[in-house]
Amino acid sequence: MPSYYLAATLARFADEMVAFTLVLLVLDRTDSPTLAGITGAAYALPAIVTGPLLGAWLDRTAYRRSALAINQATLGAVMVGLLLVVGHSPSWVPPVLAAVAGATLPMVSGGFTSMLPSLFRPERLARANAFESVSFSSATIAGPSTAATVAAVVSVDAAAVVIVIAAALSIVAISRLPALPPVGAGGEPFFSSVVGGLVHLARTPRLRASTVTTTLLMGFTGILLIALPLHMPSLGMPKSAAGYLWTAVEIGSVTTALLLSRLQSRWRPEYVVMVSVAAYGLMLATWSLAATFAVLLLLAVAAGLAEGPALPAMFAARQQYSPPELQGRVSTSAASLRVGASAVGQATGGILVPHLGTAAALTTTALGLLAAAALGRLALTARPGRAA
Repeated sequence: MPSYYLAATLARFADEMVAFTLVLLVLDRTDSPTLAGITGAAYALPAIVTGPLLGAWLDRTAYRRSALAINQATLGAVMVGLLLVVGHSPSWVPPVLAAVAGATLPMVSGGFTSMLPSLFRPERLARANAFESVSFSSATIAGPSTAATVAAVVSVDAAAVVIVIAAALSIVAISRLPALPPVGAGGEPFFSSVVGGLVHLARTPRLRASTVTTTLLMGFTGILLIALPLHMPSLGMPKSAAGYLWTAVEIGSVTTALLLSRLQSRWRPEYVVMVSVAAYGLMLATWSLAATFAVLLLLAVAAGLAEGPALPAMFAARQQYSPPELQGRVSTSAASLRVGASAVGQATGGILVPHLGTAAALTTTALGLLAAAALGRLALTARPGRAA
């Protein structure tokens, strides 16, 4: 459905601009990597708590469109607030404002994705997942590159204004989505349904393996959000040029997500996730060796080609190993873990990168991705609980 992908991609485009723009805005106005990391973490961290709650509510409500629209309205209002306070207020104010927007962040990923089984027939889900991956990747391509270009050509403040505009446009697109009926059991106590989604994630081995791997992937990616802008001056580039690296990664990711979509039906999705993340880590290990920005761009495309199959396979794992009445809870709970891990990664990066150096941070991230794949494999067999 074009209306679905338009609404989802616009919302994700705004979100993908936020993480990068927040870092640039704080670095530009305060020159503090630590505050940049804390502010980015504050944007992502509330999702750990709110994701399971929002997922349980989404499974029980017919007001998904309103929830998605409120998420984008909140994001726009908070970005205006950050423009007013960053560099002109006590250091605790920007993280608090960022946390307000981050509270509904799982809506952007899990809230949309959980709608797919209701919108598409089972035989079309594999293709829908591939296009869902393209929606994420397209937003990730356009978001950081737009932020980088606007920040370099105009200003970081102008990049924040673009986020506000994108959020407003996404609200218009969301209003065109079809109304979907609740899929969860309305008689089940709310907090029992929240726990049920988390228990399903923890006790379903194949889903658990995919979730562990992709959660750790996001955690180490959070370190990159801080390390890459600070690495750019060593290559003779401005900090904002890091946005083009994220674009290069996602160009590669979109390519393999589309070309290799049939992997979902041939290989178990959790194995696709683990192999892709490990391959991504191997490619990332070469980044610190790049002597020029052009070489690093090529290496970023190669890393994206390796990582591309992971996202549609992650969606497939959630769909194949979860019943319809748990789709919302599973999607937003898993998304909240990913976003929360990114928050921890950004906060860690803000503290460690100034001490370790950017090259060491890149190498650490690469090793972390290899560990993420290995731990996912362990999660597949450790204390299996019940079969998927």
